[in-house]
Amino acid sequence: MANIKSQIKRNRQNEKKRIRNRIFRGRARTFVAKARTAIETGVAEDAKAATLAAVSELDKAAQKGVIHKNNAARRKSRLMKRLAALAK
Repeated sequence: MANIKSQIKRNRQNEKKRIRNRIFRGRARTFVAKARTAIETGVAEDAKAATLAAVSELDKAAQKGVIHKNNAARRKSRLMKRLAALAK
């Protein structure tokens, strides 16, 4: 445990940010997993809705700084690629 006052405060701030980041990262992972399963089932309407929800969550996570914007873009691209393959 830290003895310095500023480090004690920094530890409190880091813990708050860690929990907040975990929420956004977890939501993004959940929505991406739901989108992948929806795409695998083959129902186009459900897959599209789930993919758009996942894209939205990835954008939110990137906007908050939880994941890098290029990471979000890459993951969105892969999802959209799978969705487009389903439509064919």
